[in-house]
Amino acid sequence: MMRSAAPLLQLEGLTRRFKARVALEGLNLAVGAGEIVGLLGPNGAGKSTTFQLLAGLLSPDSGRVLFEGRPLSLHDPALRRHLGIIFQRGSLDDLMSARENLRLGARLYGLTGARAHERVEQMLRLIGLEDRGDERVSTWSGGMRRRLELARALVHQPRIVLMDEPTQGLDEASFRSFWSHLRALRDAEGLTVLLTTHRADEAEMCDRLAVLDAGRLVATDTPAALAARVGGDILTLEAREPESLAAELRQRLGLEARVVEGRVQVEVEQGHALVPRLVEAFPAGRLASVSLRRPTLADVFLQLTGRVLGADQPTAEPARRSRRR
Repeated sequence: MMRSAAPLLQLEGLTRRFKARVALEGLNLAVGAGEIVGLLGPNGAGKSTTFQLLAGLLSPDSGRVLFEGRPLSLHDPALRRHLGIIFQRGSLDDLMSARENLRLGARLYGLTGARAHERVEQMLRLIGLEDRGDERVSTWSGGMRRRLELARALVHQPRIVLMDEPTQGLDEASFRSFWSHLRALRDAEGLTVLLTTHRADEAEMCDRLAVLDAGRLVATDTPAALAARVGGDILTLEAREPESLAAELRQRLGLEARVVEGRVQVEVEQGHALVPRLVEAFPAGRLASVSLRRPTLADVFLQLTGRVLGADQPTAEPARRSRRR
C-alpha cells in the first residue's frame, strides 16, 4: 500500500514517564492514509503506552500529535471522533446480540435512525456474519467476537483504527480470518490502522513497522526491508551444553554463534552447505538436532536489540554487523 505524500497522523517527540521509569521516550512516527502500521516489540517496549496515549487514556509528558497536519490535543473531540479503538481485552456485551452491540456502538458515537441501521447491516455483511446478527455473542468463538469488535470500532466510519494486540489468544484459523477481514475493510472503508503486536507473523501482515525497545524507536521500515537486514539463513542447533557448543563454533569454525532460549543460533549465508560440515565436525551425539530456516522478523528484533520477542530481559548480544544496518 502506497502512502500519501502528507501523513494522516504524525507523532512528534511523544514521551511518557511513570515516576522514574521512562515508558516512552521521544517517539516520532508518521502514518500515511490507508496504511497498516504495526508497533512491534515485547512487553515493556512502549507499545501499550503509545496505544493508551492515542486512545486518550493517558496524557503525554511532552510531545504532540498532528492530524492532517494540524496539531491537536489527544483529548480533542476533533481527533477522537476520527478514531476507532479495539482494546486488548474483549469489550462486547455478552447478553446482547451482534446487532445490539453494533447499535450500541453506533449510538455512543451519535449515530441513530436510518443511518445507524444502514451502517450496522453494512458492517455485518463486511465481516460475513449478517446471518448470525441476532445471536447472543456469548455463544460465539473468539475469532467471531474479534471480528465483531472490529466492526463495532468501524461503525461510525473513523479515519483511523487503533488496535492493541488484536489477535492475542486467537488460533491460526481465526488469526488468518481476522486479517483477511481487516484488509477487506481497509480497502472498502479507506481505513488507516495503527496496531500493537509482539507476534512476528502479525508484524509481517503490516505495510510498515515501527520497532520499539525499552520505550525507544529503534527502526522503521517495511517488513521485507527489515527482514533483509538479517542475511542468509538461520541455523538452530540443539545440544546438551549450548554455551559450550556456541564457544566451539566460534573458535573452531569462526561462526558468530549465540545462545537464544537454550538453543544455539547461527546466521550464515548458504546454510544448507554448512549443515554437512557441522555434522562432520562433531562426534555422534554431540548435536541433538540441526534445523535450517529463513530469517523472520523475530530474528530482526533479536539482531537489533538483543531481546527475544515476548521476553522482558536481554538474551543475547545484538549482532554487530554494520554492513547490514
